[in-house]
Amino acid sequence: MSNENKTIHEFDFNLICEYFLNTERQGPGSPEVTLKALSFIDNLTDRSLIADLGCGTGGQTVTLAQHAPGHITGLDFFPGFIDRFNDNARKLNLQDRVEGIVGSMDNLPFGEGELDLIWSEGAIYNIGFERGLNEWRKYLKTGGYIAVSESTWFTEERPAEIHDFWMEAYPEIDTIPNQVALIQKAGYLPVASFVLPETCWTEHYFAPLVKAREKFLAKYPGNKTAEELVAMSHHEEELYRKHKGFYGYVFYIAKKITL
Repeated sequence: MSNENKTIHEFDFNLICEYFLNTERQGPGSPEVTLKALSFIDNLTDRSLIADLGCGTGGQTVTLAQHAPGHITGLDFFPGFIDRFNDNARKLNLQDRVEGIVGSMDNLPFGEGELDLIWSEGAIYNIGFERGLNEWRKYLKTGGYIAVSESTWFTEERPAEIHDFWMEAYPEIDTIPNQVALIQKAGYLPVASFVLPETCWTEHYFAPLVKAREKFLAKYPGNKTAEELVAMSHHEEELYRKHKGFYGYVFYIAKKITL
């Protein structure tokens, strides 16, 4: 496999964390999109418990905390992200309502039926869309919500270049109707789904990475692995700009129902 075709999973976790540490977001999204998804959720009170899984440094978590009541626990595998997450919460005086913890998506530290809302922007792929829907459901109260953004095909057919890239990186990527069907099969009522606008990729994800790349390469001059990680990131951006009509991120909002 050539270097430019490496996927994010093939790099050292600590190096990935350091690369993305200097960005507000670790994937496509925006405050406006977070708020749009939040607008479909109607059960939150000051006593609500919310989990943001794969929270990263907490860009979207801050938006949630500023516009929704309740206590939010952010969970991420990377200690560096959680350190930054908690530092940001303190700077915004949100530490009484927002807490970041290090943990794994496949071993959540919550009780059954404890959560009112599970949130995950661009991160459920780490465990897999269908698996995440099924395994996380038990942590939600009946009537609780799940809101996730996920890479999704927009068409039934697509160019071989982008098809092959995603089959290598994340073969679970699927179309909107198929993803909604999985949501319903897992015991949720599908409430809403919408495509993230292009600016979530270009302005809020790719543009901030320019400075992050400069800092990263300056810290690791001549480091082949660091250069490969940056090359992979460039390749991802080039593919999106070339094939954005065929795929993107979609937000899915659903409500846990009694089976």
